[in-house]
This record gives sequence, C-alpha cells and structure tokens, in this order.
Amino acid sequence: MKRDLLIYRIITALFTIFMMIGVVNYFAQTELIKGFWVALGFPTYLVIPLAIAKIVGLVTIWTNWSRIAREWAYAGFFFNLLLAMVAHLAISDGEHMGAVMGMVLMFLSRYWLYRVEKQAS
Repeated sequence: MKRDLLIYRIITALFTIFMMIGVVNYFAQTELIKGFWVALGFPTYLVIPLAIAKIVGLVTIWTNWSRIAREWAYAGFFFNLLLAMVAHLAISDGEHMGAVMGMVLMFLSRYWLYRVEKQAS
C-alpha cells in the first residue's frame, strides 16, 4: 500500500510539474503562446482561462475533496492533451511529443490512483 501510494505521488508530482511548466508559460509569455495558438487554429482568448483551468484541475487532483471532481479533472486533462496532440499532428510541426508525454504521465497517475484506491477499500 505505501509503495503504491509513493509511486502515485511521484508520478502525479511529475505530471503536476509538466502541466505547471505550461501554465507558467501561458502567464509569462502570453503573447508568444497566443501566436502559437493562432498557428494551431485555436482562439487566443482561451489561453488564460485554460491556464486557470489547469491549476484548478491540479488542485482538485491533489486535494481529493471529491472523487467525481477528480475524475472530471483527469477527463479535462485527457481532452486537453488529446486536442493538443491532434492539433500539432494536423499542422505537422513536430511538437506533438509534449502532449504525448503529458498523456502518458496523466494515464500513469490515474492508474496508480486506481491501485491505491483499490487497496484502501
């Protein structure tokens, strides 16, 4: 049980760091990020709201105040990363691997959370 919890926390911490790098860039380099979003075909007014949503999702995952909210947070990250991966593949800019890495970390985090929850019940 303790080993699985430790693995879950380490992987979730890596996922959090990965997502927070993007969030920091969204706030610190908003105009640059908006330029990338234009190239991807996304509306630029969503840059800051998406950064805030990512923070809320990470807080939801870590605080564990609601299982349903946590599942929605994981679902939100899944769709965000899937959309990012598909958008980068669609314009063939070679930047899709960041989204793939985020997806792998997200799935590993959710898998180890499942194992921890299964052992606790």
